[in-house]
Amino acid sequence: MIVDLRTYTMVPGRLGAYLKLYEAEGLPIQMKHLGRLIGYFVTEIGTQNQVVHLWGYDSLADRERRRAAMEADPAWTAYRKKSAEQGNVQHQENKILKSVPFSPL
Repeated sequence: MIVDLRTYTMVPGRLGAYLKLYEAEGLPIQMKHLGRLIGYFVTEIGTQNQVVHLWGYDSLADRERRRAAMEADPAWTAYRKKSAEQGNVQHQENKILKSVPFSPL
């Protein structure tokens, strides 16, 4: 199993708007295509205005296939455009984590 750990830093004051739009429009599309949401979090202590989400995949090939299908979905394109127009996200970073044999996931 691999985990895609994504950290988005929001423009200060825009976190609420991002979460509202994402929950209503982005999350349903991602659940349709990506399917395995491990968790979605905001920082309480540490760097502020950040959203951290984790998505599980069977392999890099599984991730690539699922994300390609999502990127081809016109609803996802429309959501991304709307999100960009709101100007909520300042920076994005993602890491691919590979589980070790004794990991519970």
